[in-house]
Amino acid sequence: MNARVSASVYTSHVPAIGAALDNDKTAEPHWEPLFAGYEPSKVWMRDNTPDAIVLVYNDHATAFSLDMIPTFAIGTAATYAVADEGWGPRPVPEVQGHPDLAAHIAHSVIQQDFDLTIVNRMDVDHGLTVPLSLMFGRPDSWPCPIIPVAVNVVQYPVPSGQRCLNLGKAIRNAIESYDEPLNVQVWGTGGMSHQLQGPRAGLINAEFDAAFLDQLIADPANLALKPHVDYLREAGSEGIELVMWLIARGAMADLAGGSAPTVEHRFYHVPASNTAVGHLILAESGAETP
Repeated sequence: MNARVSASVYTSHVPAIGAALDNDKTAEPHWEPLFAGYEPSKVWMRDNTPDAIVLVYNDHATAFSLDMIPTFAIGTAATYAVADEGWGPRPVPEVQGHPDLAAHIAHSVIQQDFDLTIVNRMDVDHGLTVPLSLMFGRPDSWPCPIIPVAVNVVQYPVPSGQRCLNLGKAIRNAIESYDEPLNVQVWGTGGMSHQLQGPRAGLINAEFDAAFLDQLIADPANLALKPHVDYLREAGSEGIELVMWLIARGAMADLAGGSAPTVEHRFYHVPASNTAVGHLILAESGAETP
């Protein structure tokens, strides 16, 4: 039996969420509603822990600076240190990789005409560790290996939604050609609407966010055609991070002729720090619990 994609997970990766977790502020009035919204997800994840996760995120000038900006990069290391982003590394477990599956995905996706940058050593920042904390809590070790896929959504030009959706399809093809019976999830992180600077700092557009989630579930092919200017105008300068969710969505079976996924959980909350937080779990129809 070969590997399979069993689910996709989508979540914001706000750095202040990590700080709230790490400093025991989750029960405070500002934070309690947000963390309560992830409790069903933690239960679902305990019952559906995968063998590996392909986690799509954007680096925040930690592993990559303006000196070198890959559009798409895949980590193929055995371990990834937790980055020091200026206030010390988060007190979370070191991230364990899956070098064999990562190398297979890199080979397969590059043969499908995507130019991935292969990264054999890098530190991972809040873009990757905050989603893990939201879904797994505070374990002594993460329950499965993680394959980081870093996407440039910081410095223009950034990849189109269509390119991201197609990359997700290519990642699914790669996983399904891996000759071990692994249960793999693909996660898309970042967003939702937010802007961190300028006259529109603090922008939140709940109407746009809800429509994005609706279309991500029901009509990802047309959502992938949304131009970048729409994200910028409606969701703020950092709202462009949402194109990374299309990579995870592209990895689902319905875009390869299969059945539509099942919505396991959907959650939206404002504000978290000065941003909107969105979250979604889509499971493949008929996927078995491991």
